[in-house]
Amino acid sequence: MSGAHSAQTEPPAPKRKGEVKRKHTVGRVVLVSTLVLALVTALSVVFLYRHLNGNIDTESFAALGDDRPEKVYRGNGEPLNILVMGDDTRSGEGNDIDSEAGGGGSDTTILVHLSADRSRAYAISIPRDSIVDRPECDGSDPVSDIIWNQAFSVGGPLCTVAQVEENTDVFVDHFVTVDFNGFGEMVDAVGGVPVCVPEDIEDPKHEIFVPAGDPSLLTGDEALDYVRARYVGELSQQNDISRIRRQQTFIAALVREVKSAGTLTRLDKVVNFLDAATKSLTTDEDLGSVTRLGKIAMQLQNIGLDEIQFVTVPNAYYPRDSEHWGRVYWTDEATELWQFINEDKPLPKRLLDDAVTAEAPSTSSEAAAQETESPSESPSATDQPETPSETATPTETATPDETATPTEEATPTETVPGVCA
Repeated sequence: MSGAHSAQTEPPAPKRKGEVKRKHTVGRVVLVSTLVLALVTALSVVFLYRHLNGNIDTESFAALGDDRPEKVYRGNGEPLNILVMGDDTRSGEGNDIDSEAGGGGSDTTILVHLSADRSRAYAISIPRDSIVDRPECDGSDPVSDIIWNQAFSVGGPLCTVAQVEENTDVFVDHFVTVDFNGFGEMVDAVGGVPVCVPEDIEDPKHEIFVPAGDPSLLTGDEALDYVRARYVGELSQQNDISRIRRQQTFIAALVREVKSAGTLTRLDKVVNFLDAATKSLTTDEDLGSVTRLGKIAMQLQNIGLDEIQFVTVPNAYYPRDSEHWGRVYWTDEATELWQFINEDKPLPKRLLDDAVTAEAPSTSSEAAAQETESPSESPSATDQPETPSETATPTETATPDETATPTEEATPTETVPGVCA
């Protein structure tokens, strides 16, 4: 009996409640940590979204009124025409590239046309030395036979939009203005842009120096020098048409850099680029949000680099006996170009003979380096949106009495100073 009693009085074996408790504690810690991380991440995303949106200044198209061109294309989808301008407002020594220390205008006007099926993109540069008619804008009377970039000085981006529509009969859906300093920050945000520069570009008077290289990795300041420089090469080649070619070459290289896997997979680069880009932007109200810009960028992801083409409005210099000697006029081919854009048709080869594409030149060491990089799949429309690449390159403003150095109309085989063959 005593043994039985002794057995009955032994304490029961423990039920390992402690282990269950620890499991619950660990689970709660993981859950709370996950919730906190999600909350912090969400708040960070919201903060970044609001911050980027807050960077963008906007203006309304309402000031243009209702007397605007009609859209001609009636097919499936919607082509988009986005006017990109560079605001070269600046100050300080070394900035009087064209004897304009004060700046305050736009030398860069590029109409970016995205086809309705998003299979191709054309970036059409309009020479700042073009002589055109300017419509009434911002209270100013219409003027005939005026230099192109005066419109921006008179009435800002909306006046330039009106001038584009007046002279091309192409409806502009959106506009983007990139300021002079923000452009350099965008270049630095992606770690520099590789460009083939055949020889050093030096202009001590304007504090310009761009190192030669194939490619030469240009920083923000060097990139600004590259696209601003006017006095490059022989005197006969120092004109705005040559400078446009350098701008197109650089923007094409910037597009390649932004679309590269090395940029898009680096969150810090993406955020820094977006921050720099949005701080430098003024857009129309419909385009003035990161969401809208991102949607357009996503639509561009399937466009091959060879289908992003940079062209210049067909032009020729006025003869020596003209009052507009030193300026350019648009040739009959320019009328054809605008008609193709209006109808959203592919440009014929004869209008693309001198085009620059965003694809790396097959003869450059940059192309060879890209071939040796590890392959990565192209992002789909549901992946992370790309940074919009339709970014303008700001340069200098022409004054009414400034005389450009005319040359013969460029041919596809002509050597452009500062650009590799």
